[in-house]
Amino acid sequence: MLGLPHQKPQNTIFVNRSLHLEHIKFYGFDMDYTLAEYKSPQYERLGFDLVKQRMVDMGYPQEILEFEYDPSFPVRGLWFDTLYGNLLKVDAYGNILVCVHGFEFLKHSQVYELYPNKFLQLDECRVYVLNTLFNLPETYLLACLVDFFSNSPQYTWGKTGVTCGDIFISFKSIFQDVRNAVDWVHIQGDLKAMTIRNLDEYVKKDERLPMFLTRIRESGAKVFLLTNSDFKFTNQIMTYLFDFPHGARPEDPHKNWKTYFDIIVVDARKPLFFGEGTLMRQVDTATGALRVGTHTGPMLKEHVYSGGSCDVFTKLIGAKGKDVLYVGDHIFGDILKSKKIRGWRTFLIVPSSFKSFTYGLTNANFSLSFKRWMLCWGRNIKISTRAPKRNPTYRS
Repeated sequence: MLGLPHQKPQNTIFVNRSLHLEHIKFYGFDMDYTLAEYKSPQYERLGFDLVKQRMVDMGYPQEILEFEYDPSFPVRGLWFDTLYGNLLKVDAYGNILVCVHGFEFLKHSQVYELYPNKFLQLDECRVYVLNTLFNLPETYLLACLVDFFSNSPQYTWGKTGVTCGDIFISFKSIFQDVRNAVDWVHIQGDLKAMTIRNLDEYVKKDERLPMFLTRIRESGAKVFLLTNSDFKFTNQIMTYLFDFPHGARPEDPHKNWKTYFDIIVVDARKPLFFGEGTLMRQVDTATGALRVGTHTGPMLKEHVYSGGSCDVFTKLIGAKGKDVLYVGDHIFGDILKSKKIRGWRTFLIVPSSFKSFTYGLTNANFSLSFKRWMLCWGRNIKISTRAPKRNPTYRS
């Protein structure tokens, strides 16, 4: 960290707790937006177009097809208030920092009128957190729809929805329809098929990946893949990611992607995986079908398993919990649940933060202040590591 002035933000690792990698015996990876990085904004635009077409098929106005995806608007982590149809940026305590209705940024007085003390309790019955990169097209479509219905002369606007004649369309019903459309596109629609047909357009490939995983295993640790995607999609994406004429090194022959992992689990259904989970079953890799019965172990290399639970998985691989480092992009499904429920160490991929750093670091004053703060923070971490029994004083 002390070399931060020469460190590119996208290559920086930030730590909020000491981590000794010599204690890590298992390295786990998610696939989507972790090992497989989807190209932005092409991939979000594809999802956006498919969802808006589905909305029209569900009975929404044809004008929706005229919406064009704008990657500069949606950011990960916004709340959608289904009662008033607002997108909210909140802090860690629920205090509202920004409130947007459609594309209208509300003034302080307008926010106070809807939310006393500019505060909203996180209630799953009312608030939906758009916390994944897969949610970006959904975030923008919600803004488009709220803006469209709120400003269309055919509809009369109200706090909780719009009216057209004797028809009332609540913002909550719009949200529910968008959610259903998104789920349909991901599960039954053409998103995966179109991704597979155009891998070069939508998926990034990095020739360093085989060597990266090989070096982890050469250190004595084991590597596992734990993804919510089904085997068919996983196999096609991973085959593409490892499609090089050689193996980990230029002199090594090409190897199937499964050989780079000690354990492979698909259909994990995180965050359910970290709770009660589902039955763990073997996958027939020739057909993609699930084999009858529950798998009771052991977990073999180059075999593929479906579902399961963290409790069963941990026992089968011989892990204790704190000797596992799991890398993912979903702060709730991958990080919080695995850390709080099972004690796994975690590594969060946050590509969206690069935009913030890029914006800030182009400003000379911000850049200088940020670097000074990080240098001070790094020194304090160094002090706390040398003298763990003393409490260092942290200064802003």
